[in-house]
Amino acid sequence: MSQPSRPPRLVVLVANGITGDSRVQKTAIAAARDGWDVVLVGRDLKAKRKHPERLSMGPIEVMRIPVQPTLSRPHDGSRHWMRRRLTQFGLPDKPALNRFRARHQAWLREQTSRSNPPPRAYLRARRILHRLRVRAWNWEQSHGSQQGRPTGDWRTDWPLLVDIDLAFGPVLEKLEPDIIHANDINTIPTAAMSAARLRARGKNCVWLYDAHEYVQGMAWPKPRQASGVKAAEREFIARADAVVTVSDQIAEKLQTTYRLAKSPLVVGNSPVREGIRSGNITASVRTRAGLAADVPLMVYSGWIGPERGLETVIAGLPHLPGHHLALVTGRMIPLLENLLAKAEELGVRDRVHLLPYVAPYEVADYLSSADLGLIPFQRTPNCELSLPTKVAEYLHAGLPLVTSDVRVVSAYVNQHDIGEVFTSGDVDAFVAAVRRATTRRQDLAAHISEPILDDLSWERQVSKLLLLYREISGLAPDTPRADVPWTVQEGPHSLLNGQTVERRELTAWRPLGGTPIRLGLGPANYAGQAAAFAQAICRDNPKVSAEVVMNMQPTTREYPANYYFDASYSRDLDFQLGQVRRVLTAGYTHLLADAFIPLFGKLNGETIQGDLPALRQAGIKVALLAHGSEIRHPERHRERNEFSLFDDAPKGVPEKLQEVAERNLRVAEEVGLPTFVTTPDLLEDLPWATWAPLVVDIDYWLCDAPVMERSRPLVLHAPSKRWTKGTDRILPAAQALHDKGYIELRIAEGVSWAEMRELVTECDIVLDQFTTGSFGTFSVEAMAAGKPVVAYLSDHVLRTVGPDLPIVNASPANLTEVMESLLDDRDATAKIGVASARYAQAYHDGTWTARQLSSFLDS
Repeated sequence: MSQPSRPPRLVVLVANGITGDSRVQKTAIAAARDGWDVVLVGRDLKAKRKHPERLSMGPIEVMRIPVQPTLSRPHDGSRHWMRRRLTQFGLPDKPALNRFRARHQAWLREQTSRSNPPPRAYLRARRILHRLRVRAWNWEQSHGSQQGRPTGDWRTDWPLLVDIDLAFGPVLEKLEPDIIHANDINTIPTAAMSAARLRARGKNCVWLYDAHEYVQGMAWPKPRQASGVKAAEREFIARADAVVTVSDQIAEKLQTTYRLAKSPLVVGNSPVREGIRSGNITASVRTRAGLAADVPLMVYSGWIGPERGLETVIAGLPHLPGHHLALVTGRMIPLLENLLAKAEELGVRDRVHLLPYVAPYEVADYLSSADLGLIPFQRTPNCELSLPTKVAEYLHAGLPLVTSDVRVVSAYVNQHDIGEVFTSGDVDAFVAAVRRATTRRQDLAAHISEPILDDLSWERQVSKLLLLYREISGLAPDTPRADVPWTVQEGPHSLLNGQTVERRELTAWRPLGGTPIRLGLGPANYAGQAAAFAQAICRDNPKVSAEVVMNMQPTTREYPANYYFDASYSRDLDFQLGQVRRVLTAGYTHLLADAFIPLFGKLNGETIQGDLPALRQAGIKVALLAHGSEIRHPERHRERNEFSLFDDAPKGVPEKLQEVAERNLRVAEEVGLPTFVTTPDLLEDLPWATWAPLVVDIDYWLCDAPVMERSRPLVLHAPSKRWTKGTDRILPAAQALHDKGYIELRIAEGVSWAEMRELVTECDIVLDQFTTGSFGTFSVEAMAAGKPVVAYLSDHVLRTVGPDLPIVNASPANLTEVMESLLDDRDATAKIGVASARYAQAYHDGTWTARQLSSFLDS
């Protein structure tokens, strides 16, 4: 029987790491929703892998390709030219040999992509010559030095483009796409040559070039880079089947500069409108800044660079005594430090609030509590030529704009009367514009009309791109995929199409020392997660050794660690100083500080924040890891969850936990460190954090006992504390099913972790928690054992994790109906157990967690 044909394939190609490039990600998601078979190909920037990294975003396959800097790596070209030329044949060493081979391969790719390739005899002669040269590689001679003035040839001026093509090209051609969507200048040679090579093989492949910037007008950091990228665009842009860009002004310049037959299609980079103002706001800039509703708040969101004009804003704050400024930015950089120092000098630092990023689909809601959105750009060519994404984000947030007189933005603001304009760099003009905008705020906001928001939505903009795909390819997908959410996140590729998951053993972590990265973890080690993280990281990264510290009460050592410390001594000075000496002499390069607990006892206060100056002075890079109650805010949790555990908590506990959560939240916001959470619900409290999933020993929990074969299935519920699991809420329903003989209910309380495995192995279904809205370690352990898990999952968790999560969602209100459906279709319930084991292996064996932490460890 013939296999059904796949939908037409689109490869979305970009030469960055994909993460953070919202335009590229939204393009891939939109095409997948339209029914295309989408592969998103980017560059592996985090690790020196030899093979592509394969992930998925729902139905979208994600590939990150390692690029070896064979030709673009600087090399020594200073040897004597006569000896080089006469005796060494251009190949002094192995790197030079690699460069020679790469150039030959690149030449072959380019020649065979031409419509009229050279004769085969000529190509064969070149191959013979190449083999002869390779045999002489050990002769000393420098070849292809990158010193000197630009030549105008992109291959020699910016050979990174050649390296990218050598890495990406073969992958593209193996994928055999129907369309290649090449984003930005670094992918244009690869898209052009791969499409031509595929057509020469008989595969109909078209490609389009998406110019995110005006390449000819950018201030490139190196003359040879400027020459190379401009030459590449000049050579290939007219070969594209279509050209796309972000503004009418850039489209006009591209058509004029390159005499294009057709003006490029303009697809503005706007937010996805679906979900904005849906009431699912998890945070706002005003609450994060701790400001009352009547305090005037300006916001600047996005990258901070010298051309962004924020010096003008800081200089204007002393003249705006009632106004506060929120800077929403990704990380601390020297320029930002200088801006904050200037604010301190001017006496306005207390009115400048550093706030973290949130997910792209949450930005508009996050900003909506401010009063004005700022675009204080300097008048550089690129800033002049398009509406930046933040314009649409501000407007969807309902914020009038205060913008400098950069051409496109100021014209748009004046046309629609949605803000005030000032002369770029003029502090007095900025102050006057803010005062006018503050006075007119309600009138300006009223002009942010439905047509404006519709036009500046990704749904509207991308519809033009989807039509272009059909036009240039002559193809159309059969079935749209509305089930693919705009919020879909990356996950392990192994779950795509139900593929089997490789089992990977967790072994002891590598003892501290002797590696480039020496990682400390602790001191909470809740549920042994710091130890499990250490095992996973050391297994997957040979550059890391680790030490786990556990600050504990002297009652049990149930979880592994290198050092255990009695928490009751945390205020003892000798203990504190001993900790300082031990940590600072242990040789840490990185520290993953969990639960905000200080590493040096209470020497510097109640949280890790007090220890940071000493750690920073020692050159130790720090990230935060949150587990649960130390950051979960009781009042907000109650607002978001109908069945909140805090409604069942003992008297006084929610108030104490809220105080702790608010304190730790302030720490997380103020220190600006990389932040990770072990459960996805905590992203509601720390929306800028990264989910680093809980790690369990899959082999320890693995179980081949069948489920749902008993006439009366055994159902296990194991609360550590009843109020945290919602036990008393579900017990009536579960007990009723037991009393009717439908199930055998087993409640396991006071059971040690070591004894729990046997109980899980014996059961058919696990009832876990029904009041947090998420899943914890016990759910994952049960899934690893192949048991169907029933728990309450919030809408936020379902959106974050995606449709692959096999946990059966139930609440105290509908548990009876859910359990009856599981009992009625036992085969389907058993399949949930199989899917649970596969999911636990894919997400919770530590592989994905180590990957999530790699950006911090590689920093």
